[in-house]
Amino acid sequence: MIVTVTPNPAVDYTVTLAAEPAPGEVLRTDRTRYDAGGKGINVSKYLDALGRETLATGFLGGFVGEHLETQLASAGLPASFVDIDETTRLNTTLLAPDAEYKINQTGPTIDAAAIESLLGTLCERDPETVLVAGSLPPGIDTATVDRIATAGEWKTVVDLGGDVLGELSAGYALCKPNRVELEEATGRSVDSVDSAIAAARSLRDRGFERVVASLGSEGAILVSDDRAVHAPALDVEVVDTVGAGDALLSGVLGGFARGETDEEALRTGVAVATRVVGVSGTRVPSLGDVRETRERVSVVPR
Repeated sequence: MIVTVTPNPAVDYTVTLAAEPAPGEVLRTDRTRYDAGGKGINVSKYLDALGRETLATGFLGGFVGEHLETQLASAGLPASFVDIDETTRLNTTLLAPDAEYKINQTGPTIDAAAIESLLGTLCERDPETVLVAGSLPPGIDTATVDRIATAGEWKTVVDLGGDVLGELSAGYALCKPNRVELEEATGRSVDSVDSAIAAARSLRDRGFERVVASLGSEGAILVSDDRAVHAPALDVEVVDTVGAGDALLSGVLGGFARGETDEEALRTGVAVATRVVGVSGTRVPSLGDVRETRERVSVVPR
């Protein structure tokens, strides 16, 4: 089982506009979506669609938290969240004809009792892999993430901000930065696939067995030991980039859970991400036939 921990979940509110917003102008639309979001939750949704055993957990509170929990239950996604008093985030994405705008809330404060309850949930489930993903709300710091990594025998994967990755001290099976996070975590410029691989190798030396980095239009890389592989992005119509990195990670983790090699897992990750960018919001596209997309993904050693 892969348990995903989303410390700072959200309901993702996506609005599609017919025109670019301008100061003082009132725009109207009936094209809106409310999706249960947060990096860990997204990964669990994609893993579930891929047929992998998963459980989503983290912290939920208030009317937004109730809505999110109801959505997950309606979708049949296994979940066990810790209840908190403050209200869960509502994150907004505006999809205009020529641009994408994002407004993310900071999130509620998490107290020590809630953290202990989360650790208890993890120990009770005793999964093979634990993923900690997304932003850290007030009350959660790198020491908390390190506690999660050392609280059981599971392998721990992280998808966190670059500043957080640079401060973790426990051992981790894998991390998944994007280009900007890779730069923040290592202090290196990442302007090409080769420079991304060099930065990923530097990050590996800090205690990450594998580094998977998403590079936007340049695809993704996976670095482990002295090996590095690169998968160029497929040429497809991009509707929305929300959840693309989470989809990549879910494919990689699902691949490893099936015993795939680094090359195979990266190919699966890029295939899932390709499907996800073709739909708006963080809703889950059909992944039952993702193998067809996977066969189009090329992976080359670097």
